[in-house]
Amino acid sequence: MSVLKSVLRDRVFQIATLFAMLSLFFARPHIRDINFTTLWSLLGMMTVIQIFEYLHVLDFLAYHLTAGAKTARQLTLFFVILAFVASMFLTNDMAVLTFMPLYLRIARKLKLPQVLPATIITLAANLGSFMTPFGNSHNIYLMTKFHIPIGDYALWVLPLLAIAIVFLLVITLFVTPIKLPVVPVQRLHINMRPTIITAFAAVLVFASVFGIIPAWVAAGIVILLAFAFDPKIMKHVDYAIVFTFLAFFILVSDIQQIPVIVRVLSQIERDPVSVYLTSIVVSQGISNVPATVLVAQFTHQIPALFYGTNVGGLGTMIASLCNLLAFKQFRIYASHDVRKKFFWPFTIINFVALFVVGGVCLVATIAFSH
Repeated sequence: MSVLKSVLRDRVFQIATLFAMLSLFFARPHIRDINFTTLWSLLGMMTVIQIFEYLHVLDFLAYHLTAGAKTARQLTLFFVILAFVASMFLTNDMAVLTFMPLYLRIARKLKLPQVLPATIITLAANLGSFMTPFGNSHNIYLMTKFHIPIGDYALWVLPLLAIAIVFLLVITLFVTPIKLPVVPVQRLHINMRPTIITAFAAVLVFASVFGIIPAWVAAGIVILLAFAFDPKIMKHVDYAIVFTFLAFFILVSDIQQIPVIVRVLSQIERDPVSVYLTSIVVSQGISNVPATVLVAQFTHQIPALFYGTNVGGLGTMIASLCNLLAFKQFRIYASHDVRKKFFWPFTIINFVALFVVGGVCLVATIAFSH
């Protein structure tokens, strides 16, 4: 019952379900439009993430890798690196949910800057998640729908990786280098055997994203592993994202049967720049996950769609679920006197990142489009 309640309370799921239900007045969804491979891949990925959470792997890494920080700037940089790398494999949402509270707890205790570092950590989680097909849910969808070769994906990522690293390093320089006392480190220990087993299970999920093994097989193995460790793990899996994608598939299946919408969106199919800009604009209003599912139905300009929906996660607070999670975490864990000072700096810096990273990705879109 608690699992059902957590799904029903999820705002993104509620909105997606509402729009899916409204779309039923205009058309009926087709079963072929529901990408079950994506749903199985998401379930497997969310289960792996929860197992790693259960094993305290990210907590262990965070506390031990940041213990050597001498200034607030170094501490921020360590957390930025952690968020950037972790989000490649455990999604941007998980990186923010793990590392932002840890940083803010330290910052509150040592009276360190909070708004700018928290913003950069969120940016690092978003940008890092672009680098792998399993770093965020819409990249998993793109891989399973279009069967993108890993070589092509790696090539597309290179300009994004370069500008992301440069941007994050430059903006981290704006953090005041306040000297730190010894950062308190919790005595955390992890059990290596279940961690290694889970890492192998994660590799199976990653392989399913590339179509090497069936997604339902990988998800089934990971679920059995979770039950073997502790059945309670499955109670904390983010099922809402799976059902949210199901609602998106139903919504898009109905929308693509409405003649007016088909005529409008079909105009962007042949022009990669139009696909790129449309993906960004739509993401700003409905977030990049539903934007990906929607625009993908009307174009085969895959590099443009990849760049547009990933860069589209920057900008407004609702452009990415990761942004909303960061806002919520800041409201919970930041000092009371700065909680209301997060929105505007976060939004402004995100739009700066959108224009800077987006400019590079526009050039890459043109270069990689055929």
